[in-house]
Amino acid sequence: MKFSPGDIIEIEGAKGLHYVQVTHDHASYPEVVRALAGTHDSRPADIHALARSETAFTAMTALGSAIENERISGSRIGNAAIPEQDLAFPIFRMPIRNKQGDIAYWWLWNGQGLRYETELTPEAEKYPMREVMSAEAFLRRLSESL
Repeated sequence: MKFSPGDIIEIEGAKGLHYVQVTHDHASYPEVVRALAGTHDSRPADIHALARSETAFTAMTALGSAIENERISGSRIGNAAIPEQDLAFPIFRMPIRNKQGDIAYWWLWNGQGLRYETELTPEAEKYPMREVMSAEAFLRRLSESL
């Protein structure tokens, strides 16, 4: 199952319906999605208003594959404009550890190139981790972001 930027995906969770929007498609990675804040009892009538919801978190996850293989119960419900603040490819962070396991520095990746920082700014601490979330971890994170 292939999703495109702007697609809104409805995901059934234990406590209600969650919504995510695909924001980016990268040739070497699965979908980049933004989880829309809140849980719903029923599908909102206006998905364009839904797409303007606050972003609870951003992640890379093989969402199409997880839905296709029934690890996630969900479906595409439409496509809406991506909010301006989410149009640029997000910066992801990844810790690089020394032999003792301490963080020596951070790689920051913008979808094309890497740069490193020895210490993160408060803004950079909010960047999502550069990891492909499993379906289970993604569902858990959705349920925690109520």
